[in-house]
Amino acid sequence: MNEYQQIFSTINLGLVVLDRELNVSAWSRWMELHSGMPAEKVVGQPVCDLFPSLCDNSFIRIVKSVFAFGNYASYSQKLHKHLFPMKNPHGSSSIFPWMQQNCTFGPLRNANKEIIAVYISVQDVTDFVMYEHKLILMAKIDSLTGIYNRRYLDSRLAEEIERSRRHGNPLSILMLDIDHFKKINDTHGHLCGDYALRKISELLQELVRTSDILGRYGGEEFCCILPETPFEQAVVLAERCREQIAANQFSCTDHQTNVTISIGVTGLHRDDSLDSIIKRADDALYQAKREGRNRVCSCPAPSEPNP
Repeated sequence: MNEYQQIFSTINLGLVVLDRELNVSAWSRWMELHSGMPAEKVVGQPVCDLFPSLCDNSFIRIVKSVFAFGNYASYSQKLHKHLFPMKNPHGSSSIFPWMQQNCTFGPLRNANKEIIAVYISVQDVTDFVMYEHKLILMAKIDSLTGIYNRRYLDSRLAEEIERSRRHGNPLSILMLDIDHFKKINDTHGHLCGDYALRKISELLQELVRTSDILGRYGGEEFCCILPETPFEQAVVLAERCREQIAANQFSCTDHQTNVTISIGVTGLHRDDSLDSIIKRADDALYQAKREGRNRVCSCPAPSEPNP
């Protein structure tokens, strides 16, 4: 075994060589390990038979270009996720079932400088992509409750307002606030206050749809954006949320207590800005607080009748 074959067998990178008929003429040890396909069963076989999903127009176009012009080309994870479907070998398979890959194509020439084959290098970038994924989540997730933060809520609400206007669909929002939250902190401690925030977040997530956008708006206040939801349905959902929270007993260390929430509801008006719809929901929320808490108050958009 010469030094080049040793590199081919031991390098921590996938290496594949294709001839002009797109048959596999070399399949590195790394490819064997991660694909589960030994070289003796791969070499000599058409790559499109081995990986039918691989041979789409973009892959064929890249290979033909390298054969024709001798250029180098890339197959980016950003655009394609992966080239060869291989299971994610890391602990993140629930998020990325397949190994995320960056691939490079290049020409192989003979002594006469004629292109006789194309090599493909396959780099596993799953850990990097997972790290990037976590950074993106950190930018939009509230660290205490695990739901969205205010910055993300504001950006999504602006998007949903624009989408609602463009398609003519209804849009409603809920502003929710934990009643007497300071008393919970003062009486039972901040750990119990944090527990109440997390528990209420979990309960609200179970009550809203997956298409709804729930987040912590600040302190003990939450916001839920309800795309394609008429004002009347939003009021019904708000009442259901209030009832379910009030019916649950919260246990923290050796303390048990009931927690209630107040909710303000509003719907989108055609002239609304992000600030105006939030203000109207806030006004309804503070009305609920003034009227005794543990209740839902609604403030419909000016053009809509109050249910």
